[in-house]
Amino acid sequence: MAAQTSVAETRYSPLYFLSSVGAGGLAVTFFIYLMFWVPHPGQPVPVFEDIASAFATGGAPLQFAIAVALAGIAWFAWKNLSGLVWNLRRLKQFRASEAGQAHANTNAATQLMAMPLALAMSINVAFILGLVFVPGLWSIVEYLFPLALIAFLAVGVLAFRQLGGFLGRVLSGGGGFDCKANNSFAQLLPAFTLSMIGVGLAAPGAMSATPTIAGISVVLSGFFLVASLTIAAIAMVLGIRSMMENGVALEAAPTLLIILPLVTVLSILLMRQWHGLHVHFDGHTNAADTLVFLSRMVSLQLVFALFGLTVLARIGYWKSFVFGQGTSAGSYALVCPGVAFSVLMHFWINKGLVAAGLIAKFGPAYWGFTAIAVAAQLVMIVLVIRLNKQNFGRSSSEMAGVAAE
Repeated sequence: MAAQTSVAETRYSPLYFLSSVGAGGLAVTFFIYLMFWVPHPGQPVPVFEDIASAFATGGAPLQFAIAVALAGIAWFAWKNLSGLVWNLRRLKQFRASEAGQAHANTNAATQLMAMPLALAMSINVAFILGLVFVPGLWSIVEYLFPLALIAFLAVGVLAFRQLGGFLGRVLSGGGGFDCKANNSFAQLLPAFTLSMIGVGLAAPGAMSATPTIAGISVVLSGFFLVASLTIAAIAMVLGIRSMMENGVALEAAPTLLIILPLVTVLSILLMRQWHGLHVHFDGHTNAADTLVFLSRMVSLQLVFALFGLTVLARIGYWKSFVFGQGTSAGSYALVCPGVAFSVLMHFWINKGLVAAGLIAKFGPAYWGFTAIAVAAQLVMIVLVIRLNKQNFGRSSSEMAGVAAE
């Protein structure tokens, strides 16, 4: 009888860390329900006590939304953390293998940046779990913020060491980077990783009541913001140049949508900085400024979504790797863009349209726009289920080999 295994086990790639990242992103989408639908006076985010009070005093629709949010957070947080552990174990084996050593000498070496990306996402998920499930956490949160800054900085050091190793190899001797094979936005992954670390570093700036902690948060997150934007700009130019000449690499085509999560993460980073500057340093941003900013960021996402989805359809990616029999670890790069669009839509609706007085909170227009964000979230959940079945479902070794081909 053929051994039972999965495609992910048979054909491991560091890009499988994106399965953990996507699950973490979906946990965030459920936390957004609580963020904008549950009153949380006294702190910028809802905590266990706010959620319990809203569930006890709210109507049936709010109770249902809270129950769904808590279940979604718990399930996808589990998938995020278990996926992280599984990948860390597999990565150690992969690096020691012949395939891993060959991988380290190609353009694909930057795929290892998916590991610090996943670590940063999991720290964010752990914080969300603490907020919604641990009573009294907010009373000690000021002691946790310095620890969070240290944790994200440690991940940042790891990310820069990996990126420095890659750039040192390709730049020191020349000829170590294949520009022809760079026909995608795969090299934007380091920028995405640095942005995720940056948004985590920005959280204390928005939430801490201590000016020193908030100031350190703003400064450190600003560094990662600039680093992320710099790398993204260079990688986009190089990628577009190669794509115009060589066409898009089929398996790397989902990276054309990586701009969407990059925009969402950097937008939240900036809003966290602005909030901290407003509270502690007399730096003011009004509702009109936020509306204009978020409208432009959502527009940027829509432009790149149209671009990426058009190319994916034209080259037959959906037929080959999502609805067909083909499997690719890179398919998980499709999850983050949908999640990111959903999250930024919620911010645009609540911090933009509602805050500026264009629509009434919980009115017909509010739920009409929110339905778009929820629909994107649901589509991503279905996509994750499909991809998990393709990549992690148990199958015979012979069938896994066929799928890999």
